[in-house]
Amino acid sequence: MTSQPRPIESVCVYCGSSDGAPPELLAAAARLGETLAGEGLRLVYGGGGVGLMGACARAAHRSGGRVLGVIPKFLTSHERPLSIVETIIVESMHERKMRMFEEADAFAVLPGAIGTLEEAIELLSWRRLGLHAKPIVFYSPEDFWTPLFDLFERFTEKALVPRQFAQCWRAVTHIDDVLPALRAMPSTTFASPPPVAALI
Repeated sequence: MTSQPRPIESVCVYCGSSDGAPPELLAAAARLGETLAGEGLRLVYGGGGVGLMGACARAAHRSGGRVLGVIPKFLTSHERPLSIVETIIVESMHERKMRMFEEADAFAVLPGAIGTLEEAIELLSWRRLGLHAKPIVFYSPEDFWTPLFDLFERFTEKALVPRQFAQCWRAVTHIDDVLPALRAMPSTTFASPPPVAALI
């Protein structure tokens, strides 16, 4: 079932935490933070002060935006939370992801590595299972996420997911297109999977 997009007040940004990220990716993350602040939207992010996440959060705060970081206690020494923004310290990665999900109305997936990929896959899995209908947009400069999209297409070709799965997300190649894509995305809700017949 598809309905009109709902208002967005908070955007969760998943992205890399490496300070070794290319300057253009750090700049894009900062640009998104500035954009969210300028639009009066709250940034929800992983709570660290490093890499793309730190760039995004600093820019949002510097531009007068509201920022909420969520980070597990064991990562505070590694990802160095920012003292200038509101940060919630939780006990586990599972609690972190659930709190970020609950606090956000939409999700932007920027370039990152294993952690970012894991967050995005879980979010898509929950949507496929009918647990939410929140918009998800990948920022994919220079085809960054194309190998993942190719894998999704492989799932469809093998009839492992329905063709409608592609409606669960969008991809853009310019950072300024992330927010418009989130706002334009319809709320497609998958019905929960039917019960499996008892095996004989």
